[in-house]
Amino acid sequence: MRWLLLALLIIPALEIGVFIWAGNIIGPWWVVALIILTGVAGVSLAKKQGTETWQRAQRSMNSGQVPADALIDGICIFIGGVFLFSPGFITDAVGFMLVIPITRRPFKRMVQHLLRHMMNNSNIIYRRW
Repeated sequence: MRWLLLALLIIPALEIGVFIWAGNIIGPWWVVALIILTGVAGVSLAKKQGTETWQRAQRSMNSGQVPADALIDGICIFIGGVFLFSPGFITDAVGFMLVIPITRRPFKRMVQHLLRHMMNNSNIIYRRW
């Protein structure tokens, strides 16, 4: 919980610093335009990837399989979409990495490892009915 509070303080400060630095190089109106452009492009990409993942999960469930891979993809895409929706170049970079399938793989492995760790420590209880 402490790391979350620390991140909520440090990330906005870093974003403001990057805004000021980029504004000095390319101008403030270009920075605003880039923020809007990356936000719109990122959210539309997240929506497209989320829809494809949802359809893949439905196909898995219709064939009687657990859509575990699609669920982890969905978690990554959702978190990436939230990052893309927030203004900032650092959060946009992380958001794009979570939304684009090729760069999402390392994050998926981290989420899988975290979930396994939580299940082994009985933080998450998994039961089959």
